[in-house]
Amino acid sequence: MKSKCFYCFLFLIFLGLQDCCEGRLLLASPKPDRDNAAGYARWLVSQSSWGILSTISMELGGSPFGNVVSFSDGVVDKSTGIPYFYLTTLDPTARNALKDHRSSLTISEYPLGTCGNADPENPVCAKITLTGKLVLLDANSKETKFAQTALFTKHPEMKGWPKSHNFRIFKLKIENIFMINWFGGPKPLTVAQYLKYKI
Repeated sequence: MKSKCFYCFLFLIFLGLQDCCEGRLLLASPKPDRDNAAGYARWLVSQSSWGILSTISMELGGSPFGNVVSFSDGVVDKSTGIPYFYLTTLDPTARNALKDHRSSLTISEYPLGTCGNADPENPVCAKITLTGKLVLLDANSKETKFAQTALFTKHPEMKGWPKSHNFRIFKLKIENIFMINWFGGPKPLTVAQYLKYKI
């Protein structure tokens, strides 16, 4: 009986590792010190796989429109800090961005499971909002090839999404960063400091 339980345990571990290999590479690196604003921000973005992408709605008279989207900021050994998205104009987010680039991406630490018993709104459970311009990438650029690899590595299902839906790759050109990861208000962090940090 004990040996059966042991093999069941090993099988569950294998399934968990297989999940990671298929792209949901969460918690691949340790959480940085809270006082290391750039490191914490880059860690949170690199470990996350989805967030709320907000755009200016053309169909709702300029109201903000938030949408759950998947993203990736790079491959395992090359995190860039720049969020890339695989979007279709059948969805309002892409349509909005093509008319008004102003956008923001909000990510919470809560889905990573590293907040303990803290509520998602509690300051000890980090959250970050990257604000800037959501732009369509040139389909033939090197950056697009890198972004596609990054997206398909983290989200393998995307490879099979219908070609007829005309998915395109977008990126968020970051202009401002708002992050809270402890009490005392948002951490001072410039875009240059954020992008320069190496994981």
